[in-house]
Amino acid sequence: MLQLRKDYTHFNLPCLALTVFALALLATAGSLQKAEAQNHSSARATVTNSAAQARGEDDPLFSEYKGVRIGMTADEARKKLGDPQDKSDEQDFYVFNEKESAQVFYDKAHKTYAISINYLGAGSETPAPKGVLGSEIEAKPDGSLYKMVRYRKAGYWVSYSRTAGTDPLTTVTIQRID
Repeated sequence: MLQLRKDYTHFNLPCLALTVFALALLATAGSLQKAEAQNHSSARATVTNSAAQARGEDDPLFSEYKGVRIGMTADEARKKLGDPQDKSDEQDFYVFNEKESAQVFYDKAHKTYAISINYLGAGSETPAPKGVLGSEIEAKPDGSLYKMVRYRKAGYWVSYSRTAGTDPLTTVTIQRID
C-alpha cells in the first residue's frame, strides 16, 4: 500500500505559495487573452491606455527583467539571473530575497516565453504601475490593482497585479502573445 510522507519540512511553503499564485495568475491571464480575442474591439480599448498608445505598440516600458527578455534561451536567462532555486526545462524559480522572487518560463525550444516577478509587501523595490505600464491604475474598492496591456507589434503583453491589504503581493508579468 502507498504511504504518504507526512514530514513537510523539506518544502519551502512560502515559495510554493508564491509559485501557485503566479501560475494561477498566468492561467487567469491566458483565459483573459482568449476572451479578449473573442471581443477584440472592446477588449483592446479596455486593456490599452493612452500612454501606451502614445508610445506606440513597439515601445513598451517594461520589456525585460534584470536583463532577461522574451525569446532568450534558458542558458542566456540563467547567465543573467544566476542559479535558480528550482530549475527545470519548463521553468526556473528564483528567490532574490525575502521580498522578491521570479519565475522564468520556457517553451519546447527552451526559449523564454514568460517572466513573472513577485514583490511581497509594500516597499521601494516594488515598481509602481506607471513605471511598468506607463500610467496609473485605478484601485478597486478593496485597494487591489490589475491591468494588462497588449503590445501586439512587440509580440507580448504586460500585466500588473497587486492584492489588497497592508502587506500586498505585487506581480508583474510579461508573456509572449502566441
